[in-house]
Amino acid sequence: MPEGPEIRKAADAVEKALQHRQVLDISFAFEALQGYEDLLRNASVTRVDTKGKAMLTRFDNGYTIYSHNQLYGKWMIRNAYNYPKTNRQLRLAIHNEKKSALLYSASDIEVLRDEEVWDHPFIRKVGPDILSETVTEEMLIERFKSRQFSRRKWTSLLLDQSFVAGLGNYLRSEILFVSGIHPSLRPGETKARNIETAAVETIALMQQSYLHKGITLDLDIAERMKASGKKRNQYRHWVFRRASEPCHICHTKIEKTEAGNRRLYYCPTCQSL
Repeated sequence: MPEGPEIRKAADAVEKALQHRQVLDISFAFEALQGYEDLLRNASVTRVDTKGKAMLTRFDNGYTIYSHNQLYGKWMIRNAYNYPKTNRQLRLAIHNEKKSALLYSASDIEVLRDEEVWDHPFIRKVGPDILSETVTEEMLIERFKSRQFSRRKWTSLLLDQSFVAGLGNYLRSEILFVSGIHPSLRPGETKARNIETAAVETIALMQQSYLHKGITLDLDIAERMKASGKKRNQYRHWVFRRASEPCHICHTKIEKTEAGNRRLYYCPTCQSL
């Protein structure tokens, strides 16, 4: 499943294609939404927001399209009415005079009035979005230490969308590594300096992944590895998908385990108890 940085990138592409241009045509695959086509036709997209892994396409007539890519959803931007050859099912198509924004394979799509957006079940429960909202280190430290979250294991907390929106599996492993936190711990069992580092790195890694196409490894190290001929999957992450490979810091072999039925990677030396 794409994580917050990938959804924000997709939102940027949709916004670039549609913003401030009149919608000439729009079509929904789901019959329950087709009554909104006339309502949204001739409106203009004002902006495209994200809330974690959900996207909010906002129109100037007071309506918003909520969409969640889930596991298989994918946006494609094409020249107007130029459809790609694909076996995916087209769920939503928005056309203007120059571009078409096409959403394939997603099944979670709704049309809401603007005032209804924040009462949507997913939006209501999801935490702050680092890439679309102002989120500070102090805010995250307070959340880590709060009664609601401090007793949760880090491995489940960093996947909980009510904690921070958009965090996912690769960011979980990467945040724990750069913060020096063993995956068996809870925030309430973690030293203050590691919690502070986790707050800093949660923001920094989310932003770096967004700006640098999913790379979470130190950018200087990544650049040197790239110059030496290494493939992208070798210089993308600190630990994620690097089982049995040497740690970039201490050269201990990276270990792979499972947490919450999802794979997790860590360095037993840099993240020792």
